[in-house]
Amino acid sequence: MPPIFQPEIAADAIFHAAHHPRREIFLAWPTIKAVAGQTLAPGYADRYLARHGFAAQITSEPHDPVRPSNLFAPVPGDPGAHGRFDARARDRDPIAWLTARAGLAAITALAGMALAATASALRLARRP
Repeated sequence: MPPIFQPEIAADAIFHAAHHPRREIFLAWPTIKAVAGQTLAPGYADRYLARHGFAAQITSEPHDPVRPSNLFAPVPGDPGAHGRFDARARDRDPIAWLTARAGLAAITALAGMALAATASALRLARRP
């Protein structure tokens, strides 16, 4: 389900957390939205994902019957960490970088400023 991120973003956050212990590191804007949504309207995300979550993970590409499966045993060789979504995956995440290094307070301040700027722009746009 988009957005898709490269695995190095998670690896960098894990490495950083191992060397600079923090209580939480949020990866990507969807995580911030999920945490805020769960806090402000806990049932909304559950209902939204119940309606849209499954369909968003389905592809129209046919199943490859000879594709190796790791259901009962590891696949032979090294399949690597990248796959067919590589071209669509983001290789940077400023949210992860900020929460790992500056903390949630920085993210909250930035989100507050963005919300205030948006509200101000909407008020200015409504003036005759």
